[in-house]
Amino acid sequence: MNDQDEVIAFLSRPVSYGAPDGRVERIDSHGSLVFLHGERAYKLKRAVAYAALDYRSLGSRERACRAELRLNRRTAPQLYLAVRSINRAADGSLRFDGTGPVLDWVVMMRRFPQEALFERMAVAGHLTEALMERLGAEIARFHAGAEITPQFGGPVAVRLVIEENHRELRRYPDLLDHGALAALHRAALAELDAQAGELDRRRREGRVRRCHGDLRLANICLLDGRPTPFDGIEFSDRLICIDVLHDLAFLLLDLQHHGLDALATRLLRSYLAHAGEAEDCRPLPLFLSLRAATRSFTLACGARRQHDPALAADKARQARVLLARAAACLRGDGLP
Repeated sequence: MNDQDEVIAFLSRPVSYGAPDGRVERIDSHGSLVFLHGERAYKLKRAVAYAALDYRSLGSRERACRAELRLNRRTAPQLYLAVRSINRAADGSLRFDGTGPVLDWVVMMRRFPQEALFERMAVAGHLTEALMERLGAEIARFHAGAEITPQFGGPVAVRLVIEENHRELRRYPDLLDHGALAALHRAALAELDAQAGELDRRRREGRVRRCHGDLRLANICLLDGRPTPFDGIEFSDRLICIDVLHDLAFLLLDLQHHGLDALATRLLRSYLAHAGEAEDCRPLPLFLSLRAATRSFTLACGARRQHDPALAADKARQARVLLARAAACLRGDGLP
């Protein structure tokens, strides 16, 4: 039994939520477990450590929960409700918000139908130009109000991303062509050299801000008729204190990866129209390439871990497609 087994069992029982019956659904990810019951969702940080996060201690999980609530209320205040403790009572049982020893922490959220996720809507063909217009305005307003973080970003930070992407991509020689990786690395460094002055200017002028960090279709839902980004990164300043165009690039790339190029173009135009100042998009091809490369190695990793041969093959195929797109972006091909 690991340290969280008792908490997971508690969160899996309907009676824990004051209901003698009903169903508790569970959604697993690499960093968290989400338990769905009634109109609420309860997100538990898994006691794991990866390169960019470490949730092994109870204190780190509490800090992460509180940071998640604070940061995500910037875009989804009606979705993120509270941080709740799970305590051991005097009789040995577990309960929410008790006075006994704390065993773990969860973020309590408002539940929404999975069909409201933009990723599901994209697959179903339900995303529209009108939604992209509203989403562009929402993201522009969010970026305009986000904390300026000039201690991050600029060419030094972008170089770190290029090198990290290259290092991670090279872990999958059985899936990704070595020659293509080397060519992408050279092209990315060349584009960085060409854009270094512009990247630093944008950093100095306040375009590096505390952003969302994981702005893709799976992390946007239609809530009360409003496009609502949620589930932003809370565990790494380096990953969220980035150029606003770097933040937007992930979503543009995701739309294109779903074959929705026209919607990506509409989103970009809406964002630029609603931005507080005219955006110079010169670094956008580089940011799109970085996002494509990151997504490529993430999918390659998923392919290697996938036990279903068909699903593994599909993830590997997508990883290769995104690797090719990363190179194409640097050539100026297929941009929004």
